[in-house]
Amino acid sequence: METDEEEVSRIVPFQLQFDKPVASQIKIAEWNPEKDLLAMVTEDSKILLHRFNWQRLWTISPGRCITSLCWRPDGKAIAVGLQDGTISLHDVENGKLLRSMKSHTVAVVCLNWEDDGGGEISDDNLYISKYEDRTARFFPPPPRVPRVPGLVAGEIGFMDENENLSQELSNSSHQRFNILCSADKDGIINFSIFGIFPIGKIDIHDFSVGFPLGNKHVDCKLLNASICKVALSKDLCHLTVLCSGELQVPNHDLHGFHCLTLDTSIFYKRRNELHQVAQQASNIEDLTEVIRASLSVMSKQWSDAMHTFHDKFDSLSTLIHDHGLDSTPQEEFLSLLGGARTSPAVHQFLVNSLGEPGLKRIMKLVCGAGKELQVIVLEHLQPAAEIIGFRLGELRGLSKWRSRYKSVGLDETLINNATEKAGILLVQIERFMRVLASSVQQFSNFFNWLHKCVKMLTSEPNDQHQILAFNCELVILFLKYLYDQDPVKRLLESTEVDHSIEVDLETMERVQELAHFGGFTDLDYLRRTLAKEFQQMESCHKEAFQMPFTTISKKILCQNLLPLFPVESLPKSAFSNVPTSISYYKEEESFVDYVSFRLPNEASLELANCIVVTRCLMNELEAVLLCVPDGYQCVDLSLYKECQLVLLLNGPSSVSENSEKACMMIVQADDLPFVSIPTSNASTPWKLHQLKDSIVYLQMDSLKVRGISHSVIAPLAVSASRGVACVFAVRKRALVYILDEDEDEISDAE
Repeated sequence: METDEEEVSRIVPFQLQFDKPVASQIKIAEWNPEKDLLAMVTEDSKILLHRFNWQRLWTISPGRCITSLCWRPDGKAIAVGLQDGTISLHDVENGKLLRSMKSHTVAVVCLNWEDDGGGEISDDNLYISKYEDRTARFFPPPPRVPRVPGLVAGEIGFMDENENLSQELSNSSHQRFNILCSADKDGIINFSIFGIFPIGKIDIHDFSVGFPLGNKHVDCKLLNASICKVALSKDLCHLTVLCSGELQVPNHDLHGFHCLTLDTSIFYKRRNELHQVAQQASNIEDLTEVIRASLSVMSKQWSDAMHTFHDKFDSLSTLIHDHGLDSTPQEEFLSLLGGARTSPAVHQFLVNSLGEPGLKRIMKLVCGAGKELQVIVLEHLQPAAEIIGFRLGELRGLSKWRSRYKSVGLDETLINNATEKAGILLVQIERFMRVLASSVQQFSNFFNWLHKCVKMLTSEPNDQHQILAFNCELVILFLKYLYDQDPVKRLLESTEVDHSIEVDLETMERVQELAHFGGFTDLDYLRRTLAKEFQQMESCHKEAFQMPFTTISKKILCQNLLPLFPVESLPKSAFSNVPTSISYYKEEESFVDYVSFRLPNEASLELANCIVVTRCLMNELEAVLLCVPDGYQCVDLSLYKECQLVLLLNGPSSVSENSEKACMMIVQADDLPFVSIPTSNASTPWKLHQLKDSIVYLQMDSLKVRGISHSVIAPLAVSASRGVACVFAVRKRALVYILDEDEDEISDAE
């Protein structure tokens, strides 16, 4: 039995900073890579952000089940994976939603976000694209989404003018090139540049790997696989995937745990080109949303104004019918304009139904809506379209550099089409402004004339200073073309029915003459509405930006598929709770991937209560088995800096109240006696059974062990940059330890 002195001696290496209660049980926890901040997800799917001193900064609730979490490499944003396949990005300062993307159709089980900061180039500036975003030289800051009428700051659907959080994501010129990798439970892995621009997608079931069988190689594929963990290397050249499922080999299928290594070197080799394409494309997509929102707000405002106008003036038709007259409102108004005697229906409508106050109210509403639409066009819609055209012009120039950009899918023909559509949209905006200005002018002129008529019918003295001038010819044009028609609404309408605009033959001949000079090939744009033109432009953009996505997806290749250990009886859900950790460490001039996981207890009686650590050196696989001391159970594990492995162990359940119920242990992974594993073949594919005769038994008398007075549960949150670990106890407590003996006390001043 240990003495008190022996007990104290093995506790010394770890310093307990504090022991704090938590309101709810924690299921996911991740330290910020740059700041002393800990993000935690509760069982009821709330995200909590705490400082190192446990001060809570904010709490948010997405309203859906959270299944994964990771930080952006610079620590300024956090990615959240949800049960329905959505990935949301939140700002570290206040937790506000920056972007939400439906990247998957099922639950996002793991996320990994890496930049190219671990590359071999020593000059930090070389990591960032040398291409300068010249947009700011020629344009003011990009427009934001227009405010929705009736909303105030803080309400849903309205972004405060002082906030530009979402556009900050697209302003990637100051960021290192980075990739967000997301995996779902069906084996689909997506890749996004800066977390917002999709650049690749693979299905692990599509890869086949050749295994030697006698004198030939046979192709083996994964079936019904479920991903447990993914990790990109620090140089973005490799992706390691841990998954469970069936490996299809001749004559039988192998059920078990597998390690897949993918070649993602295209991200590193073409990071400058991809940086430039993603920067322009993501900004174009943001501006496209500004145009979409502008058209939506404009359509609603004008429709509301026209609804009020027609709701009031349609009552005149009823009055005409009630008085037994066989005429239309337009004919009655023309008769009044011509000086004829006012009919009883018109008199009743103007004096009783409408009246001067009602007329002024409708005039203010319609003319005010027209002015609001002009403001939205000038401050939001047109600037967004102009910047889109400029950015597409930049991409058009890059697409001509075929030796560099064709390999990343920047297609010159598709970019040319998208550029032309952006230019035609600007032409449509100019036409819309002319139609809007003419319509508002004619409405105003009509209302001015009605105002004079109301004054005359009510026998009020005509004060020339109160009645604005009007043009009789414009009143006639209004009654003929605008009273029961709406050209503004027609241009803004977005319907599936194709409402072509009639264009006279002379105008079409002039368009054809202009097309002969070059610059555009679309001769039918005048027949389309503004809303339809926007839809066509957006479709061309999607087609152009889909090409890099498709091209890069095809260049992500399978390097190796390693069957690790067989499992016949465990369901898929059992593997989601298996503690796993993947990390890359720089050794000499390359990165070495370390993979660690706990074997399921049901996997093999011979290897029960064991932890596997593998590494790949010069394409040669090495592994070691660590046996946890009797009576202890590995709850979670995490690969730490300098090739260290942190283990969280629960102790025997029969200990007394005053005894340690759990412990935390650090193992120096690169000092372990790794054993080389020969290449797999189809007849004997399993790797780890070859290590059962060389198991390393962990000892509790190690100086790198710390006793914990509580029973613990997953997760174990370890910060490699800060040298701290957060442990969660069964009884809703959080314990934070400093792992390094020489680590200075962490400042919470950030």
